[in-house]
Amino acid sequence: MKKVVFLTGAGMSVESGFKTFRGSDGLWENYPVDQVASHEGWEADPELVTNFYNMLRRKLYTAQPNEGHKLIHELEKDYDVTVITQNVDNLHERAGSSKVIHLHGELTKVCSSRNPDDPRWQVELGPDNCEVKPGTLAGDGSLLRPFIVFFGEAVPMISVAAECASEADVFVIVGTSLNVYPAAGLVQYVRPGVPVYIIDPEPVMASGRRAVTHIAKGASEGMKELCALLGTE
Repeated sequence: MKKVVFLTGAGMSVESGFKTFRGSDGLWENYPVDQVASHEGWEADPELVTNFYNMLRRKLYTAQPNEGHKLIHELEKDYDVTVITQNVDNLHERAGSSKVIHLHGELTKVCSSRNPDDPRWQVELGPDNCEVKPGTLAGDGSLLRPFIVFFGEAVPMISVAAECASEADVFVIVGTSLNVYPAAGLVQYVRPGVPVYIIDPEPVMASGRRAVTHIAKGASEGMKELCALLGTE
């Protein structure tokens, strides 16, 4: 079975009404991004950061996967599909995707602020208990913090994602541009001759080193076109 690897970014979730990215104005949901998504911001005001992610979680649980998310899941009928996402939402999982690699963490989880990547202290929050009371401690006695890769922190899943990209028979980028890392870096791991598609309504700066098919549409309409090109419709 051919392996299709997706790399998805903010544009994937826009149609679901969920904004999981820093705007061009440096704001995230009207908060300065370094205040709510940096280690310095967390150290300065953990209560503000905790409440910010409580608000985002409430918003996430009112959002629904869009047609683009669902079509990626549908491809599992014909392909071995892995999704690498820069988004912190769980809309891919809720659409049914079975293999999802989160580069920037997961909004639905909280973790130890001393050892964020230690699975012993990671807690999944559901729709009915999606808020954390500021000051709540993790199992190791440190403050519970969002399981988010803050700006400036290492991206622990990048090596897993790179290996996955190197195994792709088809590589598809949705809602993130080729001039933004890690997207640009992961493309370099795709084997020569493997077709690369990018679904984005905006013009893209394609690398001169390889041919890239640009589908200039949003996530849902672009995924419909991709499915037709792959022969699944």
